[in-house]
Amino acid sequence: MTVTLIQEPIRHADIQGMNYEAFLKTVEAEFLNHPIVVENRYSRWFAKGEATLPELRHFTVQFSVFSNLFLIAQLKKMLNADCLESMRAAKEILANELGVIFNNKQRNEVKAVNADNQDQEGDPELVSTEGTIDGGTFRFGAAHFEWLLKFGKPLGLGFNDLGKRKHGTQPTLFFCDELARLYGSDDVSIAAGASFAIENWAAAGFWQELEDGLLQIRKTLVLDLSIAFFAWHNRLEAQHAAHTHDELKEIFDDPNFDREKFLAGGREMLESLAVFWNGLEADRQNGITA
Repeated sequence: MTVTLIQEPIRHADIQGMNYEAFLKTVEAEFLNHPIVVENRYSRWFAKGEATLPELRHFTVQFSVFSNLFLIAQLKKMLNADCLESMRAAKEILANELGVIFNNKQRNEVKAVNADNQDQEGDPELVSTEGTIDGGTFRFGAAHFEWLLKFGKPLGLGFNDLGKRKHGTQPTLFFCDELARLYGSDDVSIAAGASFAIENWAAAGFWQELEDGLLQIRKTLVLDLSIAFFAWHNRLEAQHAAHTHDELKEIFDDPNFDREKFLAGGREMLESLAVFWNGLEADRQNGITA
């Protein structure tokens, strides 16, 4: 796959003179063609399903640290929102992460359709990719960290092995800290750029690569592996990416919106994301599993 990157920074006057459609094309050209989006060596390898048990355990621990510490970034995003609508949007994600199930009136129909493949689709009593937390039900078992606990159990990983900062490698913790700094920034332009970058990366296919690898691993290595956490996120992320487009469109004409800061926030977010994945790839290459 050819990687096309913008070779020279766009001049201030060029950015400020763009209409929304032109700016969106510039953003997508730069963010969606970032090497970590189009050529993530670790996730490409993972998709083959060739990970050994120690490699899978190492991935699980580091991913659980990122997933759990993401709550800090999401809380900061909610607290630093510039309007009620943005606060509610951030609260939707945070509350769902913690275990509030999206209120979806059609969930019973989903249950009937997916009953034979509940693990991959997720228990419909605990998950839904559509709806709102308003009127939703909280359940401990619906918390995303508890899904990861179920994933880690057949790998010999328990509560005290997952999600804590002390378990993170230096690249993992760097990414988590940058996520809180950028995605959770009190500067709306920086936060919006970081959010656009991270959500569109998440929707660009890496979840599918993880799910593909885990499906193969479940056939050959860990037969009782529960992959609902990864399958559910794979289905959800396209919606999050669409929301970032809506967010950009809403703030684009705001006189306080700084387009250069938006681009800078996205670039830095993707660079820190690359540190995380390249750190996992370096550990794999060097045989580091703990």
